[in-house]
Order: sequence, then structure tokens, then C-alpha cells
Amino acid sequence: MHFVTGGAFNGKKAWVKDNYACAKWISFYDGDKLPKTLENSSSQRIVFEGVERWTKESLEKMTIDEARAHLRNCLDQWLEWENAKANRSMIIIGADIMKGIVPMQKEERDWRDLTGWFYQDLARRSKRVDVIWYGINQTIKMGE
Repeated sequence: MHFVTGGAFNGKKAWVKDNYACAKWISFYDGDKLPKTLENSSSQRIVFEGVERWTKESLEKMTIDEARAHLRNCLDQWLEWENAKANRSMIIIGADIMKGIVPMQKEERDWRDLTGWFYQDLARRSKRVDVIWYGINQTIKMGE
């Protein structure tokens, strides 16, 4: 798994497209929904774009603790799919929403917290993590 993050409109999508050809894109920005299962996917490479929006959607339907458990469960399923065959890879793109002023509304703070925890889980379990700023990547984790 490869986690790519960075500021909004800083070139994450372009960088991933340049580095991962022939991938199936699931974009939460375009209104795509998370598939119930990845087993039926004919693609060996899947990109999830805009997962911070998906964390917000999860939080609208669940408590913060339920959403956190749900996200961890999804991460387990993604890794299981990826590890089932040697040539599979998953690329997760999420905008960094943790910088700046802390929101006054509890719902917005909860979303920011949940997204931060999910990104920590993604970074911990990913083989590679890149931060993209101004179209330039900085690899902050490179596993075997």
C-alpha cells in the first residue's frame, strides 16, 4: 500500500498518475462510492482519491468511535486484497486537513481528528508514504 498526502491542489493526483499507469481510479471527489468488496475488481492497481471526504461521510453515519473502527476494518480488507496476489497494489490519496485553525464546530473537529487518526493508521501500515507539495514528492517512508 502506498499512501500519498499533501495540501489541497498541490499535485497529488498528477503525481500519482505519472507514477502509476493503468490504475482503476475511485474518486470520492467525483462522487464514486467505496466498493463493498475489491474481489471483483479486474484491475491489479487501485487508487482511492479523496479519502478525507470518505472519513467525513463515515462520521455523518456513525459515532467517532464506530467510524474509527469501521475505517480500520476497511484498511484491513484493503491490505488483505492487496496481499492476496503479488502484483496487486493500492494507492490511497488523502488531502492534509490537519493544518490551520482548529474548527469551532464539534463536527468539524471530530472530522479532523478522525481523519488524522486514519492517516496515522494508513502511514503505519503502508509500505510507502509520500507527501506532495507544489507537485514535488518527498518520500517519508519506504518499506521493503
